[in-house]
Amino acid sequence: MGSDPIGRQDGSGAPVAVTDRPEPEAPRTLSGLRQRIRVTLALIRSNPTGRIALKVGVGLLGALIVVLGLVLIPLPGPGWLIVFGGLAVWGVEFHWAKRLLAFARRHVQGWTRWATRQSWPVRLGIAGVGLVFVAAVVIVSLKVGLGIDVIASFLRYLATT
Repeated sequence: MGSDPIGRQDGSGAPVAVTDRPEPEAPRTLSGLRQRIRVTLALIRSNPTGRIALKVGVGLLGALIVVLGLVLIPLPGPGWLIVFGGLAVWGVEFHWAKRLLAFARRHVQGWTRWATRQSWPVRLGIAGVGLVFVAAVVIVSLKVGLGIDVIASFLRYLATT
């Protein structure tokens, strides 16, 4: 005995609970989730107001993420990764961001391939230069941002021991 398109009665005319309808399945794979996101974005973009709201929302969210990543770059942590995440958010709506993200990804992968082909002494040298750069950025950030002079404090410590 089937139900009508609304699902309120069966063939005998007795009421049927709406919950008797099968629930739509949630996507089980990443490609199913991507398809669902594409459809949702297409529905939002089909309305002029939705298109503008999506652009503004994506623009603001991407800007917030990129600014957070830029603030975190000089600090230890995933600053560049967060910047790339913000570019990916912008890439949902802005073609220039998608191109910039692809450009950055190509160059980071190229740098990584080059660095992994080098010998251990060269890799250690690259790591040492990176550590010196990060230490210099942290020292300058502490001095300019918080007024803490790490070098003077270290020299005073050495003088007292």
